[in-house]
Amino acid sequence: MAVKIRLRRMGQKKNPFYRIVVADSRSPRDGKCIEEIGTYDPTQDPTEYHVNEELAKKWLANGAQPTDTVARIFKQAGIEK
Repeated sequence: MAVKIRLRRMGQKKNPFYRIVVADSRSPRDGKCIEEIGTYDPTQDPTEYHVNEELAKKWLANGAQPTDTVARIFKQAGIEK
């Protein structure tokens, strides 16, 4: 099973809000996830994010691959592999 750390879109039309989730790569974008590890709000100025560092590091150590956007958020938060 290929596991990815990616964004799940929430919020209303034209007002996106995302949750950072760990999910199987074959599941749909807003489908079932394994675990939620944070949030990302691009509508705020500057963009606002909250990440549970312990869970993120645990999943990265277990081999989960972050998407490009999530990798950028992790870099800003100071979370490295």
